[in-house]
Amino acid sequence: MIDIKVPAVGESITEVTLLKWTKKEGAYVERDEIIAELESEKATFEVNAEQAGALKRLAAEGDTILIGSILAQIDETASKPEAAAIPTPTVELPKAAPAPVVVATPAASDVKASPVASAIIADKKVDTASITPSGAGGKIMKGDVLSALANPGKKAFAGNELFTRNVRVEKMSNLRKTISRRLVEAKNTTAMLTTFNEVDMGKIMEVRKQFKDKFKEFHGVNLGFMSFFAKACAIALSEWPAVNAYIDGDSLEYHDYADISIAVSTPRGLTVPVIRNVESLSMAEIEKTVVLLATKARDSKLTAEDLQGGTFTITNGGVFGSLLSTPIINIPQSAILGMHKIQDRAMVIDGKIEIRPMMYLALSYDHRVIDGRESVSFLVRVKELLENPQLLLMGKDPVKTLLEL
Repeated sequence: MIDIKVPAVGESITEVTLLKWTKKEGAYVERDEIIAELESEKATFEVNAEQAGALKRLAAEGDTILIGSILAQIDETASKPEAAAIPTPTVELPKAAPAPVVVATPAASDVKASPVASAIIADKKVDTASITPSGAGGKIMKGDVLSALANPGKKAFAGNELFTRNVRVEKMSNLRKTISRRLVEAKNTTAMLTTFNEVDMGKIMEVRKQFKDKFKEFHGVNLGFMSFFAKACAIALSEWPAVNAYIDGDSLEYHDYADISIAVSTPRGLTVPVIRNVESLSMAEIEKTVVLLATKARDSKLTAEDLQGGTFTITNGGVFGSLLSTPIINIPQSAILGMHKIQDRAMVIDGKIEIRPMMYLALSYDHRVIDGRESVSFLVRVKELLENPQLLLMGKDPVKTLLEL
């Protein structure tokens, strides 16, 4: 038997949670085949079989396991099962196939309902979203439709009856525990303030509309908003280094580079992977990195290295429809920029009212490190760069540079 132990994933991490087994008990696995997914307080990762053989599982899904503990065993003496031969099916065609019977179904083709329920839904034009199915496999029955008709405007939580008082208790994952701890720590240990501004996104939207197809053709990735914001923040961070600094005991640690964390929402919680040296990357390289990190986050493939470091954070609540918010600092960083929903608003420009695509920006910062002048000036600089995308090339107006102004 070969022991498969829980690997070390970080100096401060002592335990992990077994999210799921990817192989059944007793199954024959090949060397390096993935057998389980584990979750630490920082990320999820996979465990591979060290040898080929039969799998013996020693923990259950949801268990908390100490680093170095035996997770499973591989019996390398087990014989590999032979692949079962796939029988060739024989099809006997009838001499005269009957014409197919067409049955009327509800407008939503993916809705499963009994014939009587389907007839009532069609006759009464019932919105199937208001019906709580009680049949096997989520099938809508006659009584479900009648109940919905008898209780217009009332819809129970999925799978429950009206006026239920059920309570579900679920164990917090390590990731959720870490998010909880870090958010409370940020609120309790920093002198956090938030300053706001707004940016006219019109020029960036024009650039994207004009060049998005050619950008995709040349670079194989879409031109999104994040590359513009990341570039603008990298330039502003170089000009206002306190926004890019940490507190380290009685000292301030400044960074001559922009490692920008991007907040990514996943089914298991919020993760904040890092784009390193944004100041040295092209727009295409930033977009490719964003796609890579977002994909790894969605598939629970982020490593501890993907999440470590970061000197500044950008979070985009606008993708969920947020118009304005006050983001919480991602400690030990000193500031975080919040993007929000783009909304057409009436703006006064040169004495005239125009409809412009506007976005509110929010910068939360640690007042122990960053003064009001620095925080406001940083956000104003980000606004200037976004409203004049040509400045992102070198941070200065080309004409003023030519004139040495």
